[in-house]
Amino acid sequence: MELPTPQDLRERRKSLELTQSKLADMAGVSQPLIARIEGGDVDPRLSTLRRIVEALDEAEGRIVRAEDIMNTKVRSVAPDNSVLEARDMMLDAGFSQLPVIENGRPLGIISNADIRHVQEDNVAERPVNEVMSESITTVEPETTLDEVGVYLDHNSAILVVEGGETVGIITEADIAAHI
Repeated sequence: MELPTPQDLRERRKSLELTQSKLADMAGVSQPLIARIEGGDVDPRLSTLRRIVEALDEAEGRIVRAEDIMNTKVRSVAPDNSVLEARDMMLDAGFSQLPVIENGRPLGIISNADIRHVQEDNVAERPVNEVMSESITTVEPETTLDEVGVYLDHNSAILVVEGGETVGIITEADIAAHI
C-alpha cells in the first residue's frame, strides 16, 4: 500500500473544494493538524492518516456503507415460533436462514442446517429458540463495505443494528447486487 504524501492530501482536498476545517471535521481531527500534515511539519499516526483518507474517499463518494446496501425489510421469526413455522417461512421466501428477533433485538439465526442437525422426530414442534444458533454478527449502518465483506467471509448473513434495534440485513447476494 502506498501512503499519500502531504502534497497528495492537499491536492486531493483542494480538488474536492474542501477547506482544511471541513476536512478536519469530517475526519474527526483538528484543523491545525491538517495544516501541519499538509505542510509536512508533522508525520501523522497511521490511524489519523486513515481517517483523513476515509474522509476524502467519502467526499468523493467512494465509500459504500452498510446502510447503502442493506435490505430494510427483514423477514424474521420470533424465538417462540415453532421450527415448522420458521421452515415454512424459509421455503416460502426461498431463504436458507432467518434471523430470530424479539422486540426488534436480534437473538440469533435459524437455518436449514440448524434444523437438519436436530436428531429428533418432533423437531418441527419445538420452539425456534431451542434450535437456533445464538451467534449472529451485527454491524452499525455506518460500517464500510470492506468491513461487511470481512464479516461475510465467515457468516452467511449480517444484521444491521442501530440503537439495539434491527434495521436491516445484508447477505452475499446484496454485495453481488451492489457490485
